[in-house]
Amino acid sequence: GSGFGDVFGDIFSEFFSGSGGSSTGRGERGSDLQYNMEISFDDAVFGSSKEIDVPRMETCDSCSGLGAESEKDINICGSCGGTGQQRVQQGFFSVATTCSSCGGRGKTISNPCKTCHGRTRVSKTKRIRVNIPAGVATGSRIKLTGEGEHGANGGSSGDLYIVLRVKDHSLFERDGADIFCEVPISFSQATLGTDLEVPTLEGQARLKIPAGTQTHKIFRLKNQGIAHLRGGGRGDLHVRVVVETPSKLTAKQKELLKEFDDCCEEESNPIREKFVETIKNLFS
Repeated sequence: GSGFGDVFGDIFSEFFSGSGGSSTGRGERGSDLQYNMEISFDDAVFGSSKEIDVPRMETCDSCSGLGAESEKDINICGSCGGTGQQRVQQGFFSVATTCSSCGGRGKTISNPCKTCHGRTRVSKTKRIRVNIPAGVATGSRIKLTGEGEHGANGGSSGDLYIVLRVKDHSLFERDGADIFCEVPISFSQATLGTDLEVPTLEGQARLKIPAGTQTHKIFRLKNQGIAHLRGGGRGDLHVRVVVETPSKLTAKQKELLKEFDDCCEEESNPIREKFVETIKNLFS
């Protein structure tokens, strides 16, 4: 049976409302819906507009949400007298429960709508256009007010939430509004310095590589990243250079490299010189 909290709650509800807490005739808000959408990296960076098909419950067009063939086919429930509730005696107390005959609606239908069969709503698929702003990321949500399921008994519609997942890019990695990419350079380019064409979101940019550049050195190109979702400019592009070690050398190339190594002095390789000095101090 019901606990004391339920019993006293029903008593006070009836006392103060004067109607036993009936909700007959009140509109029921439609349910919110969630749609998971996968978009490309470019769609997230530049923004986009897409159409999606959303299955949802909509008000029946045949009966306009009445659930009956006509208003004459809707009658006051004979079991609850239109209150939507029935009184059940539990000892000294009278407890209100939802009417089993009308399901709490307070009305019954003698001739249900042939389309919705008295349910007032039908399942449909709605094509909806979604505008994706520039700067969104995986997990971003877009709220479309009123595009959820239709309400019942004249209630308002729910909302539709688009949850985004952004695909990985073949070249760029993202961290917030900043993007990163790796650019390979040759041993001679790193040693002597060079000018490179590096990829950006819009195309290419010129990047000066100074002489003596070490592998994994990062160069920052300001305002070449992704637009901040809530305004305030753009992030940066971080270019990480990777010095590529030559492979499959000819005998002549190997000979030249050995000759080059033999003529290099210690100050030509400061990182190696520092490492060797550290090892000496560690074991001395």
